[in-house]
Amino acid sequence: MVIPIYDDNPFNQSVTPVATWSLIAVNLAVFFYEAGAPDLGLERLIDTFSLTPAALVGDVAARGWVPPLATLFTYQFFHASLTHVVGNMIFLWVFGDDIEQALGHMTYLAFYLLCGVGGGVAFVANDPRSGIELIGASGAIAGVIVAYVMLRPCAKVTVLLAVIPLRISAYWVVGLFVVLQLWNLGTAPEGDVAYWCHFGGMLTGAILFPLMKPRDVRLFECLHPVPDTVLRIGPRRPIRPWRDDRIR
Repeated sequence: MVIPIYDDNPFNQSVTPVATWSLIAVNLAVFFYEAGAPDLGLERLIDTFSLTPAALVGDVAARGWVPPLATLFTYQFFHASLTHVVGNMIFLWVFGDDIEQALGHMTYLAFYLLCGVGGGVAFVANDPRSGIELIGASGAIAGVIVAYVMLRPCAKVTVLLAVIPLRISAYWVVGLFVVLQLWNLGTAPEGDVAYWCHFGGMLTGAILFPLMKPRDVRLFECLHPVPDTVLRIGPRRPIRPWRDDRIR
């Protein structure tokens, strides 16, 4: 499994990514609240705030006091395990600040939440009568990841491949992530990972980012292209300023 650690960030570091940090803090706070809840309380929390397709389309009654439509947002802040939440937050930590820098704090927050909504809608559309409860920020973060590769495809990202650190271009990291999600849509059995949610988040991010970004933010542009190298063979001749040596 490839896990990103950090990226080479050329942006203005004086702009604090407060929205990204706040999202990470809220997700962790909610998880630790979950972890401290008794089993019955935890079950009620998940029943109340998770996204259940059958409840959203009206096939069954909502299990909690939160309106089913609102669960398209609330499900994004609950996680099933420490590995689940930490894995999501690492991706948000590495890729989120760049998108926040490009969009601005509030627009980025709206973009993040809408990607999560898009992921939830795709999950529901795949099986509207399902009673499976969906939780996790993966859909929203999938949208952020796709926006990153649209913004900085040539950025260098340091990743861990098992325990081996590698420094590779963002389009390889994100490309592998996208290919794995699409592959799993057709091959993985129904289980704990909602690949349709990931797909919906990626699709939403790919659509919304070009629409929500400022006009001066260019897409698919390498910020620091490597200049062509010219190989010179033989002794170098000094360059002399031009002068008029003609005989007058």
